[in-house]
Amino acid sequence: MLGVLEGFATISVIVAVGWLLAHLRVLDDSAQVNLSRLAFYAASPALLLTVMQRTPLDAVVSRNLLTSVTSFVVIAVVYVLLARLRWPGQGMGSQLIGSLSAGYVNAGNLGIPIALYVLGDVAWVAPTLLMQLLLITPVYMALFDSDARGERPRLLRSLRRMFSNPITIGAIAGLLIAVLDIDLPRVVSDPIALLGNMAVPSMLVAFGISLRRGPLPAAGASARHVWTIVGLKVLAMPAVALGVGLALGLRDQALFAVVVTAALPTAQNIFTYAVRYRREVTLARDAIFISTFAAVPVIIAIAGLFHAVAGI
Repeated sequence: MLGVLEGFATISVIVAVGWLLAHLRVLDDSAQVNLSRLAFYAASPALLLTVMQRTPLDAVVSRNLLTSVTSFVVIAVVYVLLARLRWPGQGMGSQLIGSLSAGYVNAGNLGIPIALYVLGDVAWVAPTLLMQLLLITPVYMALFDSDARGERPRLLRSLRRMFSNPITIGAIAGLLIAVLDIDLPRVVSDPIALLGNMAVPSMLVAFGISLRRGPLPAAGASARHVWTIVGLKVLAMPAVALGVGLALGLRDQALFAVVVTAALPTAQNIFTYAVRYRREVTLARDAIFISTFAAVPVIIAIAGLFHAVAGI
């Protein structure tokens, strides 16, 4: 369980730095926006390119991938249905942020260390990471762009925007480099890696600024909405993954991996998307903050259950 705690502790420290800098008035709201833009337009694409080019592709096409896709789709659909019943009047952008907050897991800066220390191999998180980068993110970016322009989504227009978004470009470029087995010269790869290393710290510092400058997490009328998303993320999603995995014949370590991955908290980049498209920034922030803490006992409980039942 040390890997779980180390991963969460690392994130908490960087968020605390952002909070402190905002508290001391070194950084303000404009810094939050600028850091998010830096992450969205430059650092995150570079990070995704770096991650994708070293993702083991032979571990991707599997029942693990199908389980991850199905789990996300189920949770996203459930959220949209609940939102229309309980929070009518939401626009498409708000529903996009809500469904991402409920189903898009922190497979990068939390998933990788947890896969290494809890699951024993980073390859276990690769299918979810690839699914989110190459399937979920491009589709959502195209829908966000349409919503920001006040347009109805159209297939050709969405496809064009899908492949012009910096996040999507970075992921696809990394995948092509991996598939074609291209060895980038250091004069190219080193600057990309250095820029990519800025992505997660930028997101987390911006997140910390929001915690200090914005309202308290899950305060007031939004509390029920936030807790609904958190419940879907850390409780319902691993339960769905367990059911789907069993139905697909996953057992033992493979089943353990998909359930733990599904229980990971909401990814920090959802906050970046919310800031970029000016949709439900506080909701995304609160869902990330609370799900990050709520996921710790859930993952520990899942590990204990599989250890008792399957000896893992």
